[in-house]
Order: sequence, then structure tokens, then C-alpha cells
Amino acid sequence: MSDFSIYFQLGWQHILDLNGYDHILFVLVLCCSYTLKDWKRLLWLVTAFTIGHSITLALAAFKIIKVDMSWIEFLIPVTILITALYNLPKRRKQRSAAILYSMALIFGLIHGLGFSNYLQSLLGKEANIVVPLLSFNIGLEFGQLIIVFFVILLSELMLKIFRVNNRDWSFFLSSAVIGISFIMAIERIPL
Repeated sequence: MSDFSIYFQLGWQHILDLNGYDHILFVLVLCCSYTLKDWKRLLWLVTAFTIGHSITLALAAFKIIKVDMSWIEFLIPVTILITALYNLPKRRKQRSAAILYSMALIFGLIHGLGFSNYLQSLLGKEANIVVPLLSFNIGLEFGQLIIVFFVILLSELMLKIFRVNNRDWSFFLSSAVIGISFIMAIERIPL
């Protein structure tokens, strides 16, 4: 197996690992108010998140930045909480696309730092980290798209089969994630 395929597989497996469900929750609340017809906007939104985490993942892998991971582990659920709260009071059409894309990009920076320790442990003392870094990021994006696919599939099921209102569905998912991310943030407060 080539280095590319190894790191690609590690990337998508890492994002889909249920032990690291915080990233799954973020992607869930990022896209829970979208439907299949919004796939282009949703793809841009997830790509903004990927760009953000790719930047900090690269900076950390090249040892350009180093941060206290206890703060990153605390900030990750805070980003989830803020994104879920942003979903609550407004109808989807009233939400600013620019704000949502900016949030995805900026919060992606934080999530990328969360991935960095895992990637650095995988890379060890490899001389050339460009291919592993690139393939890991592509794997992460692939994993995120799998999450998006299942969220959209579940949303379509709820909206079309069970006739749940899109606003109510988004409110339900976002509220559940608010509860989970709030508890995660409290548990991870750096002391």
C-alpha cells in the first residue's frame, strides 16, 4: 500500500471514529439545516471547514505553531456549541452565509489543531511529510463528506417520509448537540 493510501485511510477513519465524535457533531450541526437541493452550498461550507483545519494541521505538522492542547480540547466543543446555537433562533434563509462560512473556516482552524497531535504521532520522524499531510487531509475531507451524506439522507428521510418541518428538525438536532457540547466543554475546561 502506498503512503498516500495509508494516510488517506487514516484520515477518513480518524474523522469517522466514534471515539472522536466531537468532529462528527460539528459537521452535523454545520449541515443539519440543509437539504439535498442545497448540496452546492453545503459542499462550499464543508470545504471552508476543511481549508481551516488543513491550514493549522499543516502549520502544526511543520512545527510552525505549537499550542497548549488542553485549550484546543476545550475550544473544540465551544465551536460546536456556538455553531449549534447559531442554528436555533433563525430560519435558514435568515442566516448569513458569510457568517456561516467564516465560522466554518475559523472553527476549522481550531479543529485542525485538534487533529495535529494525532497526525504528528503518525508521522513520527518521517523526512517528507507533504504527501502524508496532503493525503491525510483528503481522507479527512472524504470522511466529512460521508458524514454530510448521512446527515442529508437522514434529513431527507425526516422531511419527506415523516413530514417533519426543516426548521423543527434543525432545532431538534441543534438542541441535542447544544446539550452534548456544553457538557463536553465543561468537562474540558483547562485548569
